[in-house]
Amino acid sequence: MSKLLKTGLLAAGFAALLGSTAMAAPKTLVYCSEGSPENFTPALNTTGTSFDAARPVYNQLVEFEPGTTKLRPGLAEKWDVSADGTEITFHLRKGVKWQSWKGFKPTRDFNADDVLFSFNRQWKDDNPYHKVSGGSYDYFSDMGMPDFLKSIDKVDDYTVKFTLSKPNAPMLANLGMDFATIQSAEYADYLLKAGTPEKFDQEPVGTGPFQFVAYQKDAVIRYKAFPDYWGGKVKLDNLVFAITPDASTRYAKLQKNECQVGNYLNPSDIKAIKDDKDLDLLTLEGMNDMYWSFNNAKPPFDKKDVRLAVAMAINQKALVDGVYEGSGTPATTLIPSFMLGYNDKIQAYPYDPEKAKKMLADAGVKTPIDVDLWYMPVSRPYNPNGKRMGELMQADLAKVGINAKLVTYEWGDYRKRLQNGEATLPQMGWTGDNGDPDNFFFLFACDSSGKPVSQNYPRWCNKDYNDLLEKGRASFDNAERVKIYQQMQQITHDEVPYLNVAHSLVFNVTRSNVVGYKVSPLGRAEFHETDLK
Repeated sequence: MSKLLKTGLLAAGFAALLGSTAMAAPKTLVYCSEGSPENFTPALNTTGTSFDAARPVYNQLVEFEPGTTKLRPGLAEKWDVSADGTEITFHLRKGVKWQSWKGFKPTRDFNADDVLFSFNRQWKDDNPYHKVSGGSYDYFSDMGMPDFLKSIDKVDDYTVKFTLSKPNAPMLANLGMDFATIQSAEYADYLLKAGTPEKFDQEPVGTGPFQFVAYQKDAVIRYKAFPDYWGGKVKLDNLVFAITPDASTRYAKLQKNECQVGNYLNPSDIKAIKDDKDLDLLTLEGMNDMYWSFNNAKPPFDKKDVRLAVAMAINQKALVDGVYEGSGTPATTLIPSFMLGYNDKIQAYPYDPEKAKKMLADAGVKTPIDVDLWYMPVSRPYNPNGKRMGELMQADLAKVGINAKLVTYEWGDYRKRLQNGEATLPQMGWTGDNGDPDNFFFLFACDSSGKPVSQNYPRWCNKDYNDLLEKGRASFDNAERVKIYQQMQQITHDEVPYLNVAHSLVFNVTRSNVVGYKVSPLGRAEFHETDLK
């Protein structure tokens, strides 16, 4: 053999070795997330930040196709709905494996017992996990699940029947939401016997595409691909959430390839992102609303004329221009124009500081008065910069004799304080969870005792509004539902429990080597169909 041929063969062999090594190199995607999760059990949470962190690990019975609001089978491979709409029978997928964790190794596949445990934990006081980790299941309660559910029955190991007390048009879409995540009854029993049930919500075990590895609080969450995932092993080997609260820092990390996907960036950076050949900007009209609440339980905001005066003191156009910088449009109603039931006849409150001052005086408000104005501490799709928005609101209020002190807290604490009714004038917003208008209107409902639901931050109750909400849920006639939701928008416009500020575009940014990632109209970060080139 000639020396040249031998050298060539050695070189070819070395190149082949390098190639096989490169092919075998693990694919790790880093997502720059905007905040820290409260825990890893979606039933306990209400924020997209926490849902995003838990979603890689879990599944629901029905799921949304990434990038859409279209339902598709999840852990239920099919379902039947009775003619009267009061029974939904789920036929569960067989052969679905549970993940392992430290000392826990599952002895069985997913079955009906896990479905019953996951819902009964939220529903039944006698479930041993009902009070674990605080025992607050706001989504389950606020969406009326205790009222609508009559029973959940195990027909056999792979069939579960939901019986409703009355028809509920949004129910299937609701069951695709994160609060309806299915968790392992066997893992729950294992931790209960070990005397550590609280670990259930901090060290998650699921059926999902990724397996939880570790969480360093306020810094990083690590996951690895679950090889036995029922949907087939995902293309990524590792997924990392790099917790990065500051939007400018998230952008800088994207530029330096320290993360490959980032959300909720500053609108002012959009032009530079578009011009960067290494970055891709993904945009979508957002299914969201930014609103500013008036706490109706705190004088003088218990008076409608005072609330209207304050709404008229805010220069909405200047607010949207100054905060969204072209990525938002002024909102007149809770839902954006493309959703079922949008009322295009409602007009924005006029910006009129002089009339606002007169209305305050006529309502018996002696100015100047001092109030707290709470601004959001995190970037969200519907509000990219809560502090800047607060400063602009503060300046507008000063013109009518209202001295607003800017207040904020860590995101989890902020939300809890809002639910306790502490805030006077808090910023908040919403991204739709399932594409159904009911998912927006339930935010301002009150229960049968007249108590505001947990996310009713204005602490406002209106019987006509609540009656229409129930009527809309019971109807499967879209024409009737349109009329119902248009009436509800008129009620809130007339009563002014809150001020709608803006609907925003949703934009996600990826490195150019990211493929398969889809921007979600539901505000989700999802990676099970994502790959790296």
